[in-house]
Amino acid sequence: MSRRQAWAYVSRTIEGPSRDLQALLAQGRDIEAIACGIKKREQWCGALLKQTQSRYAEDRSREDLATIQALGGRLITPEDEEWPCEAFDQAFGFAASGASEHSRSYADDAVAPHALWVRGQHLGALSQQAIAMVGTRAISSYGRSVCSSIGEYLAQQHWTIVSGGALGVDTAAHQAALGAGGATVAVAACGLDRSYPARNGKLFEQMLERGAVISEYPPGMSPHRHRFLTRNRLVAALSAGVVVVEAAWRSGALNTLLWAQALGKVAMAIPGPISSVNSLGCHEKIKSGDAQMVCSGQEILELTQRLGSVDATAQYELDFAADPIQRLPRNELRVFDALSTRPQGAEDISQQSGLSMALCMHLLVTLEHKGLIQREGARWLRAQ
Repeated sequence: MSRRQAWAYVSRTIEGPSRDLQALLAQGRDIEAIACGIKKREQWCGALLKQTQSRYAEDRSREDLATIQALGGRLITPEDEEWPCEAFDQAFGFAASGASEHSRSYADDAVAPHALWVRGQHLGALSQQAIAMVGTRAISSYGRSVCSSIGEYLAQQHWTIVSGGALGVDTAAHQAALGAGGATVAVAACGLDRSYPARNGKLFEQMLERGAVISEYPPGMSPHRHRFLTRNRLVAALSAGVVVVEAAWRSGALNTLLWAQALGKVAMAIPGPISSVNSLGCHEKIKSGDAQMVCSGQEILELTQRLGSVDATAQYELDFAADPIQRLPRNELRVFDALSTRPQGAEDISQQSGLSMALCMHLLVTLEHKGLIQREGARWLRAQ
C-alpha cells in the first residue's frame, strides 16, 4: 500500500472526525503504519479497532483514488501544501483551548479532518479570506435579495463564499459569488462522485472553475443526516465568520452558527421581517447575544478583519466617491498604495501591502485590467 493509498484507506475506514486517529498522528505514528495496524488488528491502535470494526476489511483505496482522479479531483491530507493549515490550526486550536462552552459541548467532534476529497481550485488559497453564508432551504424573496447583495459585495472584495451546497440560502450564496466573478466553496456531506442535491449538479460544475467542492467523505458515501451536522464544523472552520441569512426556530443552519462560536469564529445573523418565521432563529440568536447583527457586506468585513482594517462607514464613502482610485475595494487600494511610479517586484509590493503573495498577484492583475497600473517585465508601477 502506497502512502496515498494509506490515507485513502483510513479516510474510508475511519469516518471523521476522529480524536483517536489525531492522537496517534500527533505521537508521530506513520499513516502507513496506522493503516497496516488497523488491517492487522494490532492492539496498539487502541480505540481505533472498535471504530473500524465494520469497515477495516474493505480496502477500496485504489478504487477511491481512481474515482476521484476520473472526476478531475484529488485527495489532500495535512502533508500536502494545499491543506488549509492556517484555518484549521486556528479553528481547532481554539476549540482545544476550552475557551468556548460550545466547544466543550461538541468536544468529540471538535477536531480537524484527517483527509479531504477535493474538486476544483487550491483549497488553501481559497480559505485565506473566506466567509460562510448559511440558512434555510425555504428561502424567501427577501433572503434571496440579501444573499445576492452581500454575496456579490464579498466576492468583489476577493472573499471566498463558503456554504453547504444545499437548496435555498446555500445555493443563493454560491450563485451570488459566481455571478460577481468570485470564488465559492461547497462542503458536501457525501462522496464527490454524486451531486446532492441533484438539482445543483450544474452549479457544482460551475464552481470548479473559480472555487471548489470538497468533502470529508470518500466516493460512494451517501448524504446521511449525521454527516450534514458533521460537515457544518468544516463550513465554520474554513471561514473567518459565519453569517446566517434566514433561519427558522429549529433550522439546521443554527448548528453551523454554534460551530462558529465553538471554533472562535465570528457568529453573525441578518435580521428579517418580524412577521417572517424564516427569521425567528436569527432574531433569537441576536437577542441572546449568540450572534452579532449585520446588515451589509461592509459590516461583515468590519467584524471579521483585523481591528481598524475595515471601516464600514468609510467604505460607504469610498463606494460613492467620484475618483476611480477611491472606488477601489480595500485590498485593491492597499496594493495600489504600495505602488509608485518606480517599478517594484511583487515580493516588495506584497510586503508593503501586508497581503499574501498569492492574493497580491491576483490584485495586481486586477488593477492592470482596470488600467490603473502597468507591468514592466516582472515589475509593476502605477500607470503614467
